[in-house]
Amino acid sequence: MKKEYVIYKLSEEMKKATRIDNELFTKFDVKRGLRNEDGTGVLVGLTKVGNVVGYERVPGGGLKPIPGKLFYRGYDVEDIAHNMMKEKRFGFEEVAYLLLSGHLPNKEELSSFGELINDNMPLEQKTKMNIIELEGNNIMNILARSVLEMYRFDPDAESTTSDILMRQSVELISKFPTIIAYAYNMLRHATHGRSLHIRHPNENLSIAENFLYMLKKDFTKLDARTLDMLLVLQAEHGGGNNSTFTVRVVSSSRTDTYSAIAAGIGSLKGPLHGGANIQVVDMYHHLQENIKDWNSVEEIDTYFTRMLNKEVYDKSGLIYGIGHAVYTISDPRALLLKELARDLAREKGKELEFAFLELLEERAIEIFGRVKNNGKTVSSNVDFYSGFVYELIGLPQEIYTPLFAMARIVGWCAHRNEELNFEGKRIIRPAYKNVLDDVAYVPIKKR
Repeated sequence: MKKEYVIYKLSEEMKKATRIDNELFTKFDVKRGLRNEDGTGVLVGLTKVGNVVGYERVPGGGLKPIPGKLFYRGYDVEDIAHNMMKEKRFGFEEVAYLLLSGHLPNKEELSSFGELINDNMPLEQKTKMNIIELEGNNIMNILARSVLEMYRFDPDAESTTSDILMRQSVELISKFPTIIAYAYNMLRHATHGRSLHIRHPNENLSIAENFLYMLKKDFTKLDARTLDMLLVLQAEHGGGNNSTFTVRVVSSSRTDTYSAIAAGIGSLKGPLHGGANIQVVDMYHHLQENIKDWNSVEEIDTYFTRMLNKEVYDKSGLIYGIGHAVYTISDPRALLLKELARDLAREKGKELEFAFLELLEERAIEIFGRVKNNGKTVSSNVDFYSGFVYELIGLPQEIYTPLFAMARIVGWCAHRNEELNFEGKRIIRPAYKNVLDDVAYVPIKKR
């Protein structure tokens, strides 16, 4: 039997072996995707890190949509963001300190923490050479391999004491921007034949500024402040999002930090999680080309209706960037990012493009409700504007998802540290119901 046929035969048999009737999930009250029937997440743990609020439970059953709220250690992210925007200062380091420690830093603590971050941004020489030698065109994959490489240089890699966990957290937060910038410049050199730039991080710059400096050197102050705000808004999103839950599940086995974070990267790499902003950007460009009058509500409504009916674009029946697992009336991250996107569009001379995107957002929500008519309240999510902002800053699509990881590493570390230190910790071990009848073993001679 030819090897190619063996693979084909196995794949065909796999299709039959993996089929499970949907009605069995209802019969055995199984929460598919850890979701309740009303779409809310199954409660599987407790946390003090972050909180995502998008609805209220109505006495007697049902959900009431409310404006979305996101809290970091009890602090409303809108308050955090608006204060940073008002003072025109960088805030990602402050948010990282808050999520790791549980409290807001004073000026001295924040300054010392910033110095610690900058001290840890440079990579080991072997890690730099490893990035240069790594082959592949997916930076998330290179990021995961680089994180696993960091295990080699950590004398206490297997330790889970609180001081080691915190040291590892700081080092990961510090090194992610450098790894991603170097990995992209290597990809740019190897794939597109461009010059290879390896710029050392500057000790006088913030994380956002340093990343832009290492990536492309030239950027405006607003570019850096906008990227900083994106990092702030994506640093944490509760313990239930797929990548953070993955980190907590893996961490509960007491494995090392680098293995747990690499698992989180693998989760975020998936298009249903971290790659959504790329899908929004691609959709936006498609609409730019196919909507003749960017001010025509009628033309936009007609096209969105056809998209939802799977007639045009990728025929998925989706409008990317609309809807969220928790948020209903609004996603606070999208509202905050929209404020900065407007300013950035003005600086870059892209006000017409921003106005078109804003109108698309309004009409998409309206048409979604009209076509679906399922009683659900939906809003735009953070991905609706993040890709547009990345383009205005001049960032390539290859690093959109890695940038998400650069922000979320803070939340991952905070949740891992909590998972390994709270008193009621146990290895996470849910159950699966077997729905196949027992079969008697048949000796190989009789098969």
